[in-house]
Amino acid sequence: MEKINFHNKRFRAISNTDNGEVDGQTFFHYRQGGDVIWATYHGPSIRMGTLTGVIKNDGTLEFNYQHVNLQHEIMTGFCKSTPFTDESGTLHLKEEWQWTSGDLSKGTSELIEMVEKDNLNPIF
Repeated sequence: MEKINFHNKRFRAISNTDNGEVDGQTFFHYRQGGDVIWATYHGPSIRMGTLTGVIKNDGTLEFNYQHVNLQHEIMTGFCKSTPFTDESGTLHLKEEWQWTSGDLSKGTSELIEMVEKDNLNPIF
């Protein structure tokens, strides 16, 4: 897999399982230093979130995440993301995650890279 530089890439969610708190208006701002990644995120159900992890040799991302939801709960979890590009060349992250708080359930989600023409570009 070709190495991807995630520094300053912005993503938004396009799908999530029902037990997740991320939705189509959740925005992520990724940063990278070497093989370390981190991001901030927020959305209608998430007041503020962060993630920290690594890029594995096979190009997948593994990270822990935490956020504060609208109920003022601190929610935590673990995620493995597999990057891929669609036919138009847009970067996606296919995610398999699990809560490490709450009900400990698992889920899947997908993020898509935001491009400059997206009017949904959030302020971070």
